[in-house]
Amino acid sequence: MRAEELLPDHLNQGEFNGVPVRKGTVGAFLANARIWRDASATEEARATAQRDIIDALPALRALGLFDVLEIRDDELRAFVDAQ
Repeated sequence: MRAEELLPDHLNQGEFNGVPVRKGTVGAFLANARIWRDASATEEARATAQRDIIDALPALRALGLFDVLEIRDDELRAFVDAQ
């Protein structure tokens, strides 16, 4: 399946397993995970990334992301699992 088959270009969000998911949610999670893991990131940047990760988890779980992919970073995986 191609991305545009899952969410056509003219749509910015779709509903998956009853949860609205915005286009870019997975990419935003990856960007926030990088910031969250970055020891040189400011406390404010890390807190914002953490908040955004938490907010995205229902959508990511509705997509089944963590059923297929495992977070390799132990600390991040434990954080996500605890939410």
